Amino acid sequence: MPTLEQRFSIHYRFPVFFHRNVFRCHDELLASVFARAGTSPHRFSCFIDSGVLEEDPGLIRRIEEYTQHNSQVMQLCGPVTRVEGGEASKADSTVVDRVVEYVKDYRLCRHSFVLAIGGGAVIDAVGYGAAIAHRGIRLIRMPTTVLAQNDAGVGVKNGINGLGRKNFIGTFAPPFAVINDFDFLATLPPREMRSGISEAVKVALIKDDDFFTYLYDNRAELAAFKSGPMEEMIHRCAALHMSHIGSGGDPFELGSARPLDFGHWSAHHLEEITDGRLNHGEAVSIGMALDSLYSQAIGLIGEEDLRTILSLLAQLGLPLWHSSLARLDLEGALGAFQEHLGGDLAITLLTGIGSKKEVNYIDSAIMRECLEKLVHCRHEALGAADPLTTAATVEGRPQ
Repeated sequence: MPTLEQRFSIHYRFPVFFHRNVFRCHDELLASVFARAGTSPHRFSCFIDSGVLEEDPGLIRRIEEYTQHNSQVMQLCGPVTRVEGGEASKADSTVVDRVVEYVKDYRLCRHSFVLAIGGGAVIDAVGYGAAIAHRGIRLIRMPTTVLAQNDAGVGVKNGINGLGRKNFIGTFAPPFAVINDFDFLATLPPREMRSGISEAVKVALIKDDDFFTYLYDNRAELAAFKSGPMEEMIHRCAALHMSHIGSGGDPFELGSARPLDFGHWSAHHLEEITDGRLNHGEAVSIGMALDSLYSQAIGLIGEEDLRTILSLLAQLGLPLWHSSLARLDLEGALGAFQEHLGGDLAITLLTGIGSKKEVNYIDSAIMRECLEKLVHCRHEALGAADPLTTAATVEGRPQ
């Protein structure tokens, strides 16, 4: 019998808005997003991170008032639903089950919407529920943390942790739209702000030397969370992530390499073995420090670049060490990362600030030496300055 071959392509497009006070009744942005979908009014459900509601208990009332004011294009089905914030939302299927049950109970259809408001973990979990109910309901993401606004919220991935593994269960499902409302950042604790800056350092290191220079030159303002530099950092970081997803040729990660995951092979493992006590940005900072050391140890970058990288991380208040490093299973973490990606091992290393390469082999002996350099720092707390650098006295980026 002849062989049949199916071929088709699908064009994806979604906007990412940068805004303020999105639920002000006369603000048109959110209503215009619903109106883009055609015939109105559009039915939607809303799920909000519990941490967001603790800081802003009047948010539900404003959402209800906004919906009433814009009833010609949007209709809220059922009550606004509060879900557990942070990594707890991804620890099991509780949030996902609630989303799916809500879709069934309120008879939402594939032309309806789910509005997810919260940090990256909540957006991941709610997004996964939206992606599997009816095989996909339109999702509007409203990220409320720096990390979610400049990274997790603007991508195409959704998921939860499972079987002791981070992001083990999930889908690729682009959102209908993303709205980054900077006003949500005002109530974030410093630790969450720094976590998002860590991802900006990561993407600058592997993709954009000019962006790294911006971060370095504005490190004092970023460490103090000044709104202007923070918003510029979020916008530029989100743009770099979106450019990679849209033009990198592998938006659904069908290949082995995942270039935006610099420092992540160890970061995922550190998050797992600390049961989330290290948040994602902190773990990535440590992972970047480790892989920068390895890049220098095998001759890909020079000592000056290494010191500049570690100096920036330290001056931003990001950790370069944690006691859990002593329990890092090198081979196990690399193996788990390879399994998660599929295919051959592909680890991103630096060839300079703003440039990278993927390697398929890690010299375990050299990596252990780099690991020991971090372990032997023996800091008392996250964010302490690292003795490998002259971070406390560096006044400008070496030219």
